Amino acid sequence: MKETEILRTARRLARHCGVHQTRGFRLSRFDPADTGPFGSEDKPKTAEMLSESIRLLSELQDRLYAQDRWSLLVIFQAMDAAGKDGAIKHVMSGINPAGCEVHSFKAPSPAELDHDYMWRALKVVPPRGTIGIFNRSYYEEVLVARVHPEILGRQRIPPELVTGRIWSERFRDIRRIERYLARNGTVIRKIFLNVSKDEQKRRFLERIDQPEKNWKFSEADLGERAHWDEYMHAYGDMIRNTSSEHAPWHIVPADNKWFTRIAVASILIEALSDLDLRYPVIDKKRRASLAVARKQLLSED
Repeated sequence: MKETEILRTARRLARHCGVHQTRGFRLSRFDPADTGPFGSEDKPKTAEMLSESIRLLSELQDRLYAQDRWSLLVIFQAMDAAGKDGAIKHVMSGINPAGCEVHSFKAPSPAELDHDYMWRALKVVPPRGTIGIFNRSYYEEVLVARVHPEILGRQRIPPELVTGRIWSERFRDIRRIERYLARNGTVIRKIFLNVSKDEQKRRFLERIDQPEKNWKFSEADLGERAHWDEYMHAYGDMIRNTSSEHAPWHIVPADNKWFTRIAVASILIEALSDLDLRYPVIDKKRRASLAVARKQLLSED
C-alpha cells in the first residue's frame, strides 16, 4: 500500500473513533462491535494494512526521535479483557524501544499515596522525541475511585476536601494539566477500548477454559464486572468532561480485535503525521566537519 493511502485511511479511522462533540455525549451510542468502513470479509485486507501502518509508524517515530521537539503520550483506558495489552503489543511491535516506554499503573504504593494522585504519572510523562504509553493512568482516580469511594479514604486526603464536587474538580484539574502538557509539546491521544459486556464474558470464559490463558484471569475481575453499569456511567462522564481539542478521547470498538488494532494504529499515525516531522537540517559548518570525518575514515589503512 502507498503511504498516501495509509495516511488517508488513518485519518478516516481516527475521525471515525474520535469524540467530536461532548455536549449531549452518550457512551451508549457507540457500538463495541462496530468495524467502521470494513466488513468481516475485509479482515485479511486489514492485516496487510496493519503491517504497513506499523512500518509507517516506525518511520514517524524515527523522525520524532531525530527532531527532538515533540513527544506523544497515548493513554489507554478500558474494562478488563478489552485488549489493552494486545493492542499495545501489536501496534507498537515495530517501534524502536529506545524511543518508547510503556507504564502500567496498578494500585498506588504507600509512597505514591503520600503524594497527589497525578504525581506518579507526571514524573513519567514522555520526554521530547519519544512516545509514552500509559496502560491505565491518572484517569483511574475518576473511575475506580468513583465506583469504589472507599478508595478516597485510603488516600489520606483532608476530609474537608472530599466534597460532592470532587469529581468535577478532578475533571477540571485534569483538563488544565493536559492543556499545560500540550502547550509544552506533548501531544496527547486518549483511547477508550469499548468492549461489550457479552464479549468480556466470552473472553473471561476463554481465560478460564484454556490452560495457557489461566494466568490472565483474576477473580477480582468478576467483582469489577458486577459494577458494569456504574463503570459505564463513570466512563461516560469522564469522556464528556475531559475530551478536548488538545487532548481528545477516541472510542475504539473492542469486540473485534482485528479492527481495534488497525484503529489504534491509525490514531497514532494521524497524531504524528500532523506534526510535520522532519530530520534535522545540517548547516554548512556541520557538513564541513562531516566531510573532514569522512576523509579521515577513508585515509585509514
